[in-house]
Amino acid sequence: MARIAVTAASGQLGSEIVKATCEIVDKHSVIGLARTPGKADSLEVEIRPGNYDSPSELESSLQGIDTLLLVSGMDAPEKRITQHRNVIEAAKKAGVSKIVYTSVQGAAEKTAFSPIVQSNRQTEEDIRNSGLLWSIGRNGIYIEPDIEYIEKYKERGEIANCAGDGKCGYTTRPELAYAYARMLTESKHDGQTYNLHGEAITQQQLADYMNDAFGTHLTYRDMSVEEFREERIAELGEFIGNVIAGIYQGIRNGAVDNDSHFRTASGRTHQSWQDYFSGLKSEQA
Repeated sequence: MARIAVTAASGQLGSEIVKATCEIVDKHSVIGLARTPGKADSLEVEIRPGNYDSPSELESSLQGIDTLLLVSGMDAPEKRITQHRNVIEAAKKAGVSKIVYTSVQGAAEKTAFSPIVQSNRQTEEDIRNSGLLWSIGRNGIYIEPDIEYIEKYKERGEIANCAGDGKCGYTTRPELAYAYARMLTESKHDGQTYNLHGEAITQQQLADYMNDAFGTHLTYRDMSVEEFREERIAELGEFIGNVIAGIYQGIRNGAVDNDSHFRTASGRTHQSWQDYFSGLKSEQA
């Protein structure tokens, strides 16, 4: 019986991938890895230690694993490259056959988000050169943070950022998990790199969807990149503020308005934004 491991199983994406994979294969075949295993207890699968900074721990936890889902780390770009290499080398030593990696879409240069994109591209290259079977997904931008920000949007009466008229290939964690579960369990995805997102929409379209779902009257206001960066840094601190500004600058420049391969990866179309926001509207009723 092939065994599948998912790193960062206590995180938002990792936990969704564990659950989606358990819908395809027996849950006893799925192993979760977590830096703090106790935080993943609710998943009802075996949880093993999975600290990206501990090669020996990773090698031990990957014993008996055939396929590994590597969730991209959250540390600074230069650090995460080394961390990901720790996972790749541990997988090779433990006899893992295949790695599936959750990469990212975005501008590879000239934004504050670019170093993160570059670090993901380096890990993609490391995986392709690992000698193992591989499959790579490049995630679109999560739409959930906008939903979680609804009270702030209500207070301000607007969505304001530096994306301009650029279209963004948004996605959701459950949709990504659906695709990754199939990439983990179907060999036809070996050697493939997929852009994973739904229909690309503008910030004005996002505001319209939000208004319908939440009964709000939000407008969209375009800001300059520098103005938005300063606002984000003031609220979130320099590192995160710069990263967020870089993401929206990338949207403005078309870096996340790409062809989607979601259907090829998952076997079905990505959930439409009309259906997604209609579901949110029903929850409000």
